[in-house]
Amino acid sequence: MSIISQRIERLSPSATLAMSQKSAELKAKGVDVINMSVGEPDFNTPDHIKEAAKRAIDENYSRYTPVPGYLSLRKAVCDKLQRENGLTFTPEQIVVGNGAKQELYNTLLACVNPGDEVIIPTPAWVSYVEMVKLAEGKVVEVPAGIENNFKVTAAQLEAAITPATKMVMLNSPSNPTGAVYTYDELKALAEVLGRFQNILILADEIYEHINFVDKVHSIAEFPEVRDRVIIVNGVSKAYAMTGWRIGYLAAPAVIAKAVGKLQGQSTSGASSIAQKAAEAAYNGSQECIEVMRAAFERRRDLIVELAKEVPGWQVNRPDGAFYLFPKVDSYVGSVTPAGKRLETVADYVMYLLEEAHVACVDGEAFCAPGYMRLSYATSDDNIREAIRRIREASAKLTK
Repeated sequence: MSIISQRIERLSPSATLAMSQKSAELKAKGVDVINMSVGEPDFNTPDHIKEAAKRAIDENYSRYTPVPGYLSLRKAVCDKLQRENGLTFTPEQIVVGNGAKQELYNTLLACVNPGDEVIIPTPAWVSYVEMVKLAEGKVVEVPAGIENNFKVTAAQLEAAITPATKMVMLNSPSNPTGAVYTYDELKALAEVLGRFQNILILADEIYEHINFVDKVHSIAEFPEVRDRVIIVNGVSKAYAMTGWRIGYLAAPAVIAKAVGKLQGQSTSGASSIAQKAAEAAYNGSQECIEVMRAAFERRRDLIVELAKEVPGWQVNRPDGAFYLFPKVDSYVGSVTPAGKRLETVADYVMYLLEEAHVACVDGEAFCAPGYMRLSYATSDDNIREAIRRIREASAKLTK
């Protein structure tokens, strides 16, 4: 009998973290690796946010925090949702946790019963499927390829719904594709879901502020689904605060209460210092967001143009986040200079790490075989050098 539980045995390790670890191991050996596998802004946390954290230490914010988060932070989140999204929430509908990732997981555990179906448009972030597994739900994938800019249609969504459907997970802007649903596209999805009053919508909006369109819309804007949407967001991407581990959900009160109940028996409240820093992020100047957003837009333009020069790649133009998700399966079946046949895109990705010393992530980890993900949350020089190396390494492959 295994000492490890079946639920953990069924779980897949995070491909993004695994590739990042391999990259770190090569770097430790002195290899000049350009790591494009990590979804993390390369900026420092803005000074006014760091100063708020220092003040919190001096003011002795060093004790246990309320399970759903400080009331002052939850009020700041409500103000943000009203100011930026036109959505009205009360503090009782907000739960602050240890990153948006925890609130996604907590929501699934609080709402999904064994056998409930959860619809996930794919490509999708690596953890969605695994979180549903842990909640003992059943994943229903709805695929969208590069030809549709990685966005599912209302017709596809409706075709995937069954009497067992409990929830739809929606991520816009998307990790791994950078896809952003327009107002009209969300409206069409909302109209479908409006006919199924028992289905919840879990909207992951963590990349909301990293967008290259006029405005990112939330599916919570539509009255036919408004009271069934759980918004998950946080400070990690918009304010370059990944290590501070502060995310939140905004949900119907009954769901917020259930998540708080779960959180009270697991992690309890999030870090006191990080919460005060997050409060400053939401209440302070928002100029830092635009500085970082503009840099990511410039990098998006750069990597798209350079990636188009790699023979065999199909590339689209993402509207948000900081990822490129090219179709690269034309290299499957190629042979390396050492005589090894690349049987899968995973083999191609590993070849690029070993030959070009560029770390990317196989698209299969995102439920999208044939693709791979590159993060351009790095310098312009690194982007230029990485694509140069990839182009040269790819040219060495033969069919």
